[in-house]
Amino acid sequence: MATTMQQHPHKRQRTDETESLAIYNPDTDTEPPTSTPIRTSSLSHPTMKLTGHTGSIYALAYSPDGDCLVSSSFDMTCLLWNASGDCTNINVLKGHKNAVLDVQWSNDSEHIITASADKHLAWWDGNTSQRIKRFIGHEEIVNAVDVSHVSNKIVVSASDDGTVKLWDARVKHATVTLDCDYPVTSAVFGMDGNNVYSAGIDNCITAWDLRTNEKSMMMKGHGDTVTSLSLHPKGTHLLSNSMDGTLKTWDIRPFVPNGTKRHCKTFVGAAHNAEKGLLNCAWSNDGSMVTGGSADKAVHIWDELTAEELYFLPGHKGCVNSVVFHPKEHVVASGSSDKAIFVGELSS
Repeated sequence: MATTMQQHPHKRQRTDETESLAIYNPDTDTEPPTSTPIRTSSLSHPTMKLTGHTGSIYALAYSPDGDCLVSSSFDMTCLLWNASGDCTNINVLKGHKNAVLDVQWSNDSEHIITASADKHLAWWDGNTSQRIKRFIGHEEIVNAVDVSHVSNKIVVSASDDGTVKLWDARVKHATVTLDCDYPVTSAVFGMDGNNVYSAGIDNCITAWDLRTNEKSMMMKGHGDTVTSLSLHPKGTHLLSNSMDGTLKTWDIRPFVPNGTKRHCKTFVGAAHNAEKGLLNCAWSNDGSMVTGGSADKAVHIWDELTAEELYFLPGHKGCVNSVVFHPKEHVVASGSSDKAIFVGELSS
């Protein structure tokens, strides 16, 4: 079902209408009837399918203000979507020369940072979708990026070259390089900006103290490569997704109540496959639920308190690489190797 473009109040409208949106219905794949249940979000329909990418979708990110969703893809582009209404496509980010593997927003919702298999990062204006600069310095594929919670100009990246680098959007080159022993698949900032957490093919999570640029802690428990890390909304815990088929939470507070025991909970039900994709993980905005990518073509959502699976949402026709929660509404978005994005409401 094609839709007409709508002007976003804060974002520039695209000049073409090549992207389309279809309403997803698990039984008929057509638009649902006009008589719908009580709505729980600003979406025009309870579940929608967004199409437009021509390659696998690797990462999704909602802007912190909740207005926009950005998706990155094997097709070397990122697409910007309205996060409400019909979720119309409003812009495209072009410039990378290989697959875009990760994407994140700055905390003021003004800028977007992307990581690519072309070994570069790119810093974009979130309003115009114009690239402001490239960060060049990694020698191999850049797998992941994150933006500091303290400064909207400070970025961390993780690469197959075995390094974690810090970048300042006001400076040309990397400001800090942290050398790891193995390729690094994920890196995230701690809430205070003094710590970075990285993970890779050594199956461990490493904490770095940015005041000394030294390792301060290692957390072991996964049996295979850690593909993604995500920080709890309050900064107290980390969530990890691993090729061992589990998601785990870790207590990263300075003084853990149980002494040295930092592993908290394990979530089972998701799957990895021979493709060995860097499947993501994410917290809900209040920290009560967790989710992550899965190779079984389904979206899995768990209760963080009990570790029980709350939702099993089928529909994708390929590996689900990324699942994210809306920052303000009871909505979840998922991106898949089937080139589609599903956006839908969760039951109250």
